[in-house]
Amino acid sequence: MHRMCDFLVTFAHKLLSEWRKQKSNMHYRDLFIDFDDTLYDTYGNAVIALRETFEAFHLERYFPDPQVFHDAYWQANIDLWARYAKGEITRDYLIVERFRRPLMASDAYRAAAGASLSTHHFPLQLSDRFLDFCSSKPGVVEGAHELMDYLRQRGYRMHITSNGFHEVQYKKLAACGLRGYFHTIILSEDAGANKPSPAFFRYALRRSEAEPATTLMIGDNLQTDIMGALNAGIDALLFNRWGVETNDCPHAPTFVVDNLKDIMTIL
Repeated sequence: MHRMCDFLVTFAHKLLSEWRKQKSNMHYRDLFIDFDDTLYDTYGNAVIALRETFEAFHLERYFPDPQVFHDAYWQANIDLWARYAKGEITRDYLIVERFRRPLMASDAYRAAAGASLSTHHFPLQLSDRFLDFCSSKPGVVEGAHELMDYLRQRGYRMHITSNGFHEVQYKKLAACGLRGYFHTIILSEDAGANKPSPAFFRYALRRSEAEPATTLMIGDNLQTDIMGALNAGIDALLFNRWGVETNDCPHAPTFVVDNLKDIMTIL
């Protein structure tokens, strides 16, 4: 009896996988793929780079406990990237402010900085070194290379669609070995608009010569990647790496997966 149940479950999964492939194969030609934290392990690489930055600038002078600095950085970074995606702040403000806020939380830093507190020189130094450290890291999300090999073999045209900074994204693509998979690199700085803006997706469609009806967006961010694409008339696959709740979304993602390998059961 147990063997029969196992067989039926396996058979059902196989049928579902084949149905998904047939459904997607009917029309998808182009794939818009987010880069940071979808393929490239931005968070994991940034944790390492942040530690390297802390050590390079001897920030233990201001933060006896490094975790206090790290937590303050991530709190600022998440808030600022959300505001950047909405067009509320500039790139230059973001890269300075995400280091200025943690520094300003330190009494030791404020006392040592004195009159220079009003300048952005030291936060900018931290940012420049941090971005150098980050962009040299090769780490990818588990299964990224295998997925890209699979999608290339299936004949999809693939395009990076990212809000990341121009001078950093190309270095990261080279460091992790993923550049060669993509027909087009589409960045918000070139588009003049950030995801989830419809203007970004219009630009992406023009640059890639793709059609909304035959394009699928793949990304980890429910708002910038998924809602942005759906609002632009493009189907969207949520790589739910962070376990976010989707029930209250105004539009349901076309597909949802918990890991990259599951995308291969759909496409």
